Amino acid sequence: MKRFEELFAELQEKARTGNPDSGTVRALGYGKHFIGKKILEEAGEVWMASEYEGREKTAEEISQLLYHIQVMMLACDLSLEDVYKYL
Repeated sequence: MKRFEELFAELQEKARTGNPDSGTVRALGYGKHFIGKKILEEAGEVWMASEYEGREKTAEEISQLLYHIQVMMLACDLSLEDVYKYL
């Protein structure tokens, strides 16, 4: 099991190394528009799962949304601290 901070560190490393086989690296290459569409898609899936698919599926969809949020953070050169100061 990964924590939010651990996932972010892992994604930063993937972005740094630039492995073309990495989905994270590909998403970053496609840019903010692509990543933003994925965020919207995942947010809708969170909503639908919460309404119709139960706790387990909702948790899974939230995890995917958090992943894409972190990819957007990387695309925007934001750190965890940049975001945490607004929580």
